[in-house]
Amino acid sequence: MSKANSKKDGVTIIKKYANRRLYDTGRSSYVTLDDLSEMVRDGYEFAVKDAKTGEDITRSVLAQIILDQESVNDGEGTMLPTSFMRQLIGFYGGNMEEVVPNYLEASMELFSKNQERMQEHINQSIAGMGSIPGMQPAQAMLEEINKQNVAMVERTMKIFSSFTPPTKDK
Repeated sequence: MSKANSKKDGVTIIKKYANRRLYDTGRSSYVTLDDLSEMVRDGYEFAVKDAKTGEDITRSVLAQIILDQESVNDGEGTMLPTSFMRQLIGFYGGNMEEVVPNYLEASMELFSKNQERMQEHINQSIAGMGSIPGMQPAQAMLEEINKQNVAMVERTMKIFSSFTPPTKDK
């Protein structure tokens, strides 16, 4: 899906019509919830407005995307465990209702930063393996280990095949 707006171009306005269709004003085309989900993953900012009233309904559309993702495969591969959702619902209407959104937002931001750092470290480690004297690239090293394992199994089979079972004399 090509995007008319880059991450730096600002917020794309998506209009939601009474017939539930979503219209991307930046690309001048209709989009689906899957398209919006992809835009989120790609880091594009958008706001969803009710076409008739102009009301910002971004949160409810994002919630619908999450609901759709959580419903796929009958709960397999979901990111929101039932116990977490129960706890979250329990915070509605209480004194924690003001604290939880900020806490969750800060936690997700920290999680994203840590995920990026972890990926950088993994990439640096893999890239650096070839520059260390005596180290082979990871795939070649794994292939060598596999060859050694196969050779060991073959030697073991030869040892066992040299023994003949005793015959029964009748």
